[in-house]
Amino acid sequence: MEHTELELANIGRWVDVSAVRTDVTHDEVDLLIGIVKAYHCICASPMPYMTDYVIRELKHTPDTVVTGVVGFPSGADTVLMKVHTAREMLELGCRELDMVINVGALKSGDTKRVVHDIQAVVDAAEGIPVKAILEIAYLTDDEIRRGSELVVSAGAAFVKTGTGWGPKPTTVETIKLIRSTVGDAAQIKAAGGIRDLETLLAMRSAGCDRFGIGVRSALTILEDAYTRAGLTIPEVDGVSSHGAVYDRY
Repeated sequence: MEHTELELANIGRWVDVSAVRTDVTHDEVDLLIGIVKAYHCICASPMPYMTDYVIRELKHTPDTVVTGVVGFPSGADTVLMKVHTAREMLELGCRELDMVINVGALKSGDTKRVVHDIQAVVDAAEGIPVKAILEIAYLTDDEIRRGSELVVSAGAAFVKTGTGWGPKPTTVETIKLIRSTVGDAAQIKAAGGIRDLETLLAMRSAGCDRFGIGVRSALTILEDAYTRAGLTIPEVDGVSSHGAVYDRY
């Protein structure tokens, strides 16, 4: 599928820029803020302790929401812990939630626990979109299918592929597998291993709706898209001062 210059010019509306590594620094979070402002990205994804700061810094950027992350990275928190985190993130002003499902329960065939875990966060969100993270790097294809079905049955808005912490990247085939499973019942967000524009566009053509991308790869991809669209690359606050940023996502 060919992607038009208009799509490339508005690519930020597909991109959630994240700063969710264990060693993320304040400078990197400032770079995240600069990127989403410059490219009108749809979402910023910080770690919980920086969420309040990011929300304050983006208070005059109404076209960008901030997501609260829940259960990162293992998904093995208790349901009560996840619900508490979700409520705290919403009280801070998050307008989306990205939660890791109970991966161990899924792999153990404990589907009731998986569904209850997701439903509890969906209920706590009270209509705010929840992206349920499968962490596909640890799953077989059959588990990806089953997990996707459970996400839909639990009422989450998105099936999200991973946190970006896993040992394997999301692929185009992963997106095709999830889309063939959920049809139009949920949106798909890809995260993990999206480091260039060609990969993003191939996933988009395969049925992916949103992309979670770390700051360094996001900057490269967005610059490439603007160049192909014939647009001037905007200045991004923090590019010259952020220091070394090693993007694994």
